[in-house]
Amino acid sequence: MRIDIISALPHYFDSVFENAIYRRAMSAEVIDIQIHDLREFGIGNYKQIDDYAYGGQAGMVLMPQPLAKCIESLKSKYVYDEVIYLTPDGVLLNQGMANLLSLKKTLLIICGHYKGIDQRIRDKYVTKEISIGDYVLSGGEMAAAVLADVILRLIPGIMSDESSALSDSHQDGLLAPPVYTRPADFDGLKVPEILLSGHDKKIDEWLEEQSMERTKRLRPDMWEKFNH
Repeated sequence: MRIDIISALPHYFDSVFENAIYRRAMSAEVIDIQIHDLREFGIGNYKQIDDYAYGGQAGMVLMPQPLAKCIESLKSKYVYDEVIYLTPDGVLLNQGMANLLSLKKTLLIICGHYKGIDQRIRDKYVTKEISIGDYVLSGGEMAAAVLADVILRLIPGIMSDESSALSDSHQDGLLAPPVYTRPADFDGLKVPEILLSGHDKKIDEWLEEQSMERTKRLRPDMWEKFNH
């Protein structure tokens, strides 16, 4: 998979994709992540990328010309399955959406900044608008990092144990069951006996029961959807 990210703050990503998991995957050419500095497509000597909003609204807006130049430059080289803009008024990101996006080959992600991007860029180029939550960030970079992570960890060859992602919370509409590791007794708190039994079928049944119980107790909204 190839992911291109357009950002007004490209250095934000310097450490984001430097962890060992992504370095190994990029070295093996399983994924290709490229960050593009919007400022390189800015206007004039000062490489301007933002301006005041029409109508007297507060805040600065990313201008259409630099974004259009950057997008067109990338589209001349690659065919994108989705052009994604991260925005609070987008569709709320969930695991199902991440699963679908992980099947794509090429994604272009646009990071907003200041008050956002000119609406005409959204109308002309964007194919999917996504929100990572009902709140506002100072820029789209953090949201882009979240989106990329939830997608990339599903790509075969990223995780050392590929089955791990399949048992995550939300993957089957439920929260994951509790997990334990050594020691079996920690300050008098013991690992449930069933997990030490070696009886795979009974362990699976216990894990499923725990998953349902936790979802019903902690996320009744998810439990209601699961039962419909």
